[in-house]
Amino acid sequence: RAESQLYRSWGVSVIGMTNLAEARLAREAGMCYATIALVTDYDCWHSGQGMETVSVEMVMENVAKNIETAEKIIKNTITNLPPAAPCGCHEALKGAIMTPREAIPRETIAKLGPIIEGILE
Repeated sequence: RAESQLYRSWGVSVIGMTNLAEARLAREAGMCYATIALVTDYDCWHSGQGMETVSVEMVMENVAKNIETAEKIIKNTITNLPPAAPCGCHEALKGAIMTPREAIPRETIAKLGPIIEGILE
């Protein structure tokens, strides 16, 4: 709650707890990425208004409901998704590897193959 109150004092109205790491990893992997943000609790935003205190049980109940909602959103999106528009996600790492190819150990190239494929050429 203290963390949420700090964010609230900064004027923040939504706290997303998991997007940075996933977005950065997707970018490094050259993958397109989108977020589905679903609420698990209102924490300090409704205190004093008859809202019960946030508990692990409340959050987990909402997570279970959110899983169902996310599945519906994904199924609907995939079913109705138009053909992909060109984007630069798959080229995000071009220019990021400065080391000459011959100086990169073969094991490293093999290990990172799916991510760096096409970048070292």
